[in-house]
Amino acid sequence: MQPKKAKESLTIYTDMVLPSETNPIGNMFGGELLARMDRAASIAARRHSRRIVVTASVNHVAFNKMIPLGSVVTVEAKVSRAFKSSMEVYMDVFIEDRESGEKSLSNEAIYTFVAVDEMGHPVRVPELIPETELEKERFAAALRRKQLSLVLAGKMKPKDAIELKSIFQ
Repeated sequence: MQPKKAKESLTIYTDMVLPSETNPIGNMFGGELLARMDRAASIAARRHSRRIVVTASVNHVAFNKMIPLGSVVTVEAKVSRAFKSSMEVYMDVFIEDRESGEKSLSNEAIYTFVAVDEMGHPVRVPELIPETELEKERFAAALRRKQLSLVLAGKMKPKDAIELKSIFQ
């Protein structure tokens, strides 16, 4: 299985916030944004693995800025690291300024997907090759996040979490 570059999974999902997608004060529901991120991330994971993918976890979501009614929202999703059958997908969410068209970062999220066969059994995915500095940073951080998750779940002993230990030395 040939390794793939992170940019090969890039998925850009752009849409406008409609009235039915907002709360009483006119801002996008968090759940609506989560659904858009899930769709974009699943496409990125599918592009990387070329398999059926299922959402395994929503690892991190930061709702840093409210997204008002009528906003043009862009979710940029890209696989940040591939493991045996799972892939971490990092997403940046941008809002377009109505007048200038300039995009500003409003939210970010990290989801994990697992590639599966037609019976729902996990299957191997290609390794990921990060190229840019940001891709390399996210690639390294993904392993630390995975180790932390395994330690917290009791599936890895803290002494074996080498990448985590390196942060504190």
